[in-house]
Amino acid sequence: MSKGYTGWAVPEPDRSRLLARFPPAYSNVVAEHVTHTFPAAPHYPLPTETAGRVIGFADDGKGVQALVVEIGGTTGRHDGSTFHVTWSLGPGRRARESNDVIAAHGWTPVEPIPLALEPRWFPSGGTGRR
Repeated sequence: MSKGYTGWAVPEPDRSRLLARFPPAYSNVVAEHVTHTFPAAPHYPLPTETAGRVIGFADDGKGVQALVVEIGGTTGRHDGSTFHVTWSLGPGRRARESNDVIAAHGWTPVEPIPLALEPRWFPSGGTGRR
C-alpha cells in the first residue's frame, strides 16, 4: 500500500504572491502545501475545504520557516498540531520540523491573507508541486 498524506496544494498564483510577501530566509524553498492527515493511503478521503487564510509566521532562526494557516476557522489539526505551510528550510532541516518549531517558539500574527487550497493526496517523500 502506498504511503502518503492528505492536505491541500497551494496554487501557483497564491504561492508566488506569498513568496513576494514573505521572502524565504533559507535556501530550500518549499512553500507548496498544507498537511491535513498523516499518514494516509491514496484512497483516504480528501479534506473538503478549498480556502483558508495565512494568519501567522514562524521562524526558529536556525533553518525552519513556516506560515501558519487558518482553515475552517481554526489553526488546529485533529492530531494536535497546527495547520501550516513549511516555507523554507536551511541545510539539514526537514519539513516535518515545522510543527515542532511552531509548538516550541510560537508564531507572530500577520494581517490575514486569503489562500486558495486544492485538496490532494501526496505521496510520502515527494513534493506537492505539480
